[in-house]
Amino acid sequence: MSEETARRWGSTLDSVVVYAEGAVCRRLARGAVPPDGRVRVAGLPRTLDPGSLRARVLGPAGVRVTEARVEVASEPLDGDAPDALRREVERLRDAHAAAEGRRDRQRTLIAEVEGLHPVPPARKHGEPHRRTAVDAWLELADFVDGRLARLHARLAELEEELRRAEHALSVAADRLDRASTDAPDEHVETSVCAVLTLDGAAGGEAPADVELELEYGVPGAVWVPAYRLSHRRGDDGGRLVLRASVAQRTGEDWTGVRLALATADLRRRTDLPRLRSVRIGRRQAAPAPSGWREPPAGLSDLFAGYEAAGPRPVPASSVLGGAVAGSAAVPVAAAPAPTPPPAPPAFAGPPPLTGAPPPPGGGYGFAPEPYGGPPAPAPQGYGGAPGAAPGSAPRSARRAMTPAAPGAPAPAAPPPPPAPSGPPRPSGDELDYASLVLSGPDDRGPRRGRLFPDSSFDAVATEYRRRAEGVAALPLPRHAVRPRESAGSFDHRFDAAARADVPSDGTWHTVTVGEIPVGLRTEYLCVPSVEETVYTTLVVSNATGQALLAGPVEVTVDDEFLLTAALPTLAPGGVRRLGLGPAEAIRVTRRTHLRESTAGLRNNVTVLDHQVHVELANRLAAPAVVEVRERVPVTSEPDVRIEERPGWAVPEDGPEAHAAGTRVRRVELPAGGTAVLEGGYEIRIPAGKALVDGNRRS
Repeated sequence: MSEETARRWGSTLDSVVVYAEGAVCRRLARGAVPPDGRVRVAGLPRTLDPGSLRARVLGPAGVRVTEARVEVASEPLDGDAPDALRREVERLRDAHAAAEGRRDRQRTLIAEVEGLHPVPPARKHGEPHRRTAVDAWLELADFVDGRLARLHARLAELEEELRRAEHALSVAADRLDRASTDAPDEHVETSVCAVLTLDGAAGGEAPADVELELEYGVPGAVWVPAYRLSHRRGDDGGRLVLRASVAQRTGEDWTGVRLALATADLRRRTDLPRLRSVRIGRRQAAPAPSGWREPPAGLSDLFAGYEAAGPRPVPASSVLGGAVAGSAAVPVAAAPAPTPPPAPPAFAGPPPLTGAPPPPGGGYGFAPEPYGGPPAPAPQGYGGAPGAAPGSAPRSARRAMTPAAPGAPAPAAPPPPPAPSGPPRPSGDELDYASLVLSGPDDRGPRRGRLFPDSSFDAVATEYRRRAEGVAALPLPRHAVRPRESAGSFDHRFDAAARADVPSDGTWHTVTVGEIPVGLRTEYLCVPSVEETVYTTLVVSNATGQALLAGPVEVTVDDEFLLTAALPTLAPGGVRRLGLGPAEAIRVTRRTHLRESTAGLRNNVTVLDHQVHVELANRLAAPAVVEVRERVPVTSEPDVRIEERPGWAVPEDGPEAHAAGTRVRRVELPAGGTAVLEGGYEIRIPAGKALVDGNRRS
C-alpha cells in the first residue's frame, strides 16, 4: 500500500436531513492516521458547500480535528467511463439524422419524378402542325404513375422508420435527463475530498484506528408531505401513515441512509448578534486584530529577475502563416505594459504581536476600510473613477469639461472624500491563509504579486449547483403544499423509521416516514337550505406533540380506497374536518312555510313567521351523527326585530369560519331511524315597510 493510498480514506453516507430547500449530509470514515496526521476523506459530492464542512472524531478520546478544508482533484477514469446512456443517446441521434437524410433524399427523388412531363419539339417557321404521339404520352404517364407509387410506398416506410427513431431518441434523452448525477458524465472524474489534520492522543502516538464524522450542506433537495389514512366505520380511531415525496439532485445517491425531514429554512441565519459595549472616557479597550499587516518592503522588486530575463518566447503555434507563406517567423517583442497606479500593499499574513496598531493600507483589491463603515471600492481602470471603465471619466468630470455659458460662474470642485482611517477588515475567505494564492508575474494588473483567495472550487461547483437547484422548480403533486408554506411560524423534524434510498435523478420518490396516532370519528353534515344532500366527513384530531403539515391524503375506508383529499395543517391538539363526498344512505328533506300577520296596538307591526321543517332518514346499518346547518337573518336596523325558535345553537369558535347568522343542530339517528327538526324565526318590521327582495326569506 502506497503512502498516498494510506492517506486517502473512503467514506460512507450515513444520514441525511432534508430541509425545506437543501440538505445536511453526515458521512462516516475510518482509517489509520499517518505520522503527520493529515488524511484525505474522499466521496464528497461536487455540489458541497465548502463553508458548511464540519468534522469531529467519534473515538477514541484524545484525538481531535485541528483543521478541515475542501480540495478538488481530477483524474482519468479507469477503463470505460460509466456513460452508457450518453453513448446510447449519441448513437440514436446519429441514427435519427441518418433516417432523416434518407427521408429527405426520397422526397427529392419524388420531386424529380413528378417533374417528368412530355415536351413537344419546337415548330419551325412555316412548318405545318404535327400529330401528337398519344401512345408516347400515355406510356410516359404510366411510367411516372408507377414510379411515384413505388417511391411513395418507400417514403411511407422511411417516415415510419424516422418516427421510430424519434421515439427511441426521445425516450433515451428522457432517461439521460432523469439519470442519477452521482456518476461522472465525462471520461475525467472530478473528486471532492476533505483534507483533515488530526492531533494524536497523549503520548505523541496516534491510535491505530480512528472513526471520523463529516457533516456538510448541499443544495438541490426538496420534500413535501403526503399521508395515507385507513379508517373503519364505527371506530373512533384510525391509522395515519406519514409519507414524504423527496426529490434530490445533489450529485450523490442516498442509498440506505437514515432520513429525516425538517420544515426549517437551511439558508436562514441562526447566529446571535454580537452586542459591543460603548465606553465613554479616555481608557478604551484595545481593538481586536483584523488579520492584516503591513506588506514587506521591496514588494515592487519581487519580479525584478523575471523582468530582466526578457520577454517570453512566442510558441510556434501562435505564429500565424510563417511556415505556410514561406517567410521566417519574426519574434514578437513584448509590448510595454502601462504603468499601473500605485496599488495598495499586498496581504502579508497575520498582524504582528505588538501593541502598536498596524499602519493603514490593504492588499485585497480594496481601499482601507474606516471603522464603522463598509470597505471603499477598489480603483478599476487607468485614469478613471473607481468602478468606471478604462479611459472613462466620472460624471462630475464630464460636467466640468462641458463649456460653460458666458458670464456664468465656474462650477465649484467637489470636496475630496474623507481620508480613511484604520486598517482594512478582510473577510473570512481572505483570512483563510492556507487557501490564498499568489498572483504570478504574468498578471500585469494590480493583482500582481499579491495574495487572493483561490476560486478553483467555486469554478468547478458552480455548474453543478445550478443544475442541483433546478429541483426547486419541479411541479408539485396534486394537493401538495411546500412545508415552509404550511408550517407557518413553527419548525418540526420528522425522522423516518427505516433507512431509505433516494437516487440523485431530480424526480419525486415516495418515502414512508412513520405512523402517527390520530383521533377519528365519522360525522355527517348537511345544509338543506342550499342543497338537500348529506355529506360524509371525518373529524381528524391531532393528539401528538408535533404538527401535521398540509398535503394530500389517500383515504381508505374498510380496506377500500375511497378518494384522495387535501389534509389541512393540524397543530398539536387541532381538530379539522375532512370531506369524503355525499352519503347516499342518509336522506334529508326541507320544507318552509311563511305566515304573515300584524301585531301591535294599532296593527303597526308586520310579523313574518318563517317555519322550517327538516326530515332526516338513516338507511345505514349503524347509528349516524348528523349536523344540520341553517341560517337566520341578521339586521342592524333598530326598528327590526328577529326572534328565533329554540333548539338551534350558534356554532363554536374554531378553525372553520362560519357566516353571520349560522345556526347548527346535531342529532343522532339510530340505524334505520328517522328524525324531524322544527325551526324558524319571526321578523317584526314596521307595517309601512317591507324587506329588500321580498318578505319571503327562503
